[in-house]
Amino acid sequence: MARTPKARALGAALREARESKRLLLREVAAAVSRDIGVVSRWETGDRTPKPEQVAQILTKLGVEGNRYDEIMTLAYGTNESLWVATTLPEQRQQMVAYIDWEQNATSIVEVAPLLIPGLLQTTEYIQAIMTGGGVLPGEIAARVASRIGRREIITKNRPADLLVLLGHAALRQDIGGKQVTLEQMKHLLDMAKRPNITLRIMPDHGGWHPGLEGAFSCIKSKATPARPAASIVFVGTRRSVLMLHEDNDVAAYENAIQMIIQKSLPPETSLALIADFAERLER
Repeated sequence: MARTPKARALGAALREARESKRLLLREVAAAVSRDIGVVSRWETGDRTPKPEQVAQILTKLGVEGNRYDEIMTLAYGTNESLWVATTLPEQRQQMVAYIDWEQNATSIVEVAPLLIPGLLQTTEYIQAIMTGGGVLPGEIAARVASRIGRREIITKNRPADLLVLLGHAALRQDIGGKQVTLEQMKHLLDMAKRPNITLRIMPDHGGWHPGLEGAFSCIKSKATPARPAASIVFVGTRRSVLMLHEDNDVAAYENAIQMIIQKSLPPETSLALIADFAERLER
């Protein structure tokens, strides 16, 4: 069985393409001379089609241009345990998969040593990051809207539990200037009032812990018709993005989270520290 993150992403892309054309599974199965059960398992990620079979399906569905290229990037290396996205088309597909995991999450842990994590960023903070990062002005609005839309997973009815392990240094980065930073601190305090959100500060000068190695996210998802309950780790770098789903890899990061928690301030102390920092900004 495949069920790697990339296999699931490929299956979801094929299912979305088929449903957009209002075709039945049996029609696609006939087009590639495969049993309907096999094609169904392709769409759930339990099994993976060969690249030429993916091409056949996309041709049958009339998928062309950039969308064809993006889906075809998922057809190679689908059974590999590590999904490293190094090209822009594959990174786009990986982000779609990541958001799908978020939408079905029961709990999320964000380890963020230097920046406020996306789910807790204000609009102005996001805009400042993207402007400083060289994102084209015409793309910023859409990207901001997309990131803000993802907040729904922690604000809806029956939201996912969110634990943020935030580096003390993240408070002092001056992203967007004093006023943007102040509003971001107030937003953190407001969001931390929600019963499903816990925020803990990783203090400076506390000795080594895995949180100093860089940011990562650990997502536990609920079972859906397309997949069982599972956990995944998402690690981003400057040039690529890595998704880890093997049990031993996920366990290593879950152990790291426990080590970081031991070094972090309690929630009440953390919020008091943020409130004090916000007060000093207002003076």
